[in-house]
Amino acid sequence: MLYTAVYVSSAVGTWGTDELSDLLAQSRAKNTALGVTGVLLHREGTFMQVLEGEEDVVRPLYSRIAHDPRHADVVNVWGSLSPDRRFGDWSMGFRDLDAHPVDLPGYTEVLDAPPNVELLRRRLAAADFLSRFAPVA
Repeated sequence: MLYTAVYVSSAVGTWGTDELSDLLAQSRAKNTALGVTGVLLHREGTFMQVLEGEEDVVRPLYSRIAHDPRHADVVNVWGSLSPDRRFGDWSMGFRDLDAHPVDLPGYTEVLDAPPNVELLRRRLAAADFLSRFAPVA
């Protein structure tokens, strides 16, 4: 059984293209080594990330991320067991929603700053939003 962790956080400082590219490169290398897949979304200094993999790998990884000084206000949206990966082809998919806006009625406020945590905690709403970024087979 795989474990999925989803969180949102607020960036500390300004995150430009270079910083986001560096973060993505580091995440992809680390996740590949750990067997973790997922997606990272960024919008106006707010991050939302899905991590999926073996539970004994994802839980400690999430804990390290939650204590990373590059972001604050880390909120665990949900964690769950699943037989399948949603982002199995991505060591870490990425979408900068500032550069490539998404117009999804009812979901555009999900990554407002500060994040709409109550909306995100409604698991189905968050899962539906995130599934829109999954690679198409």
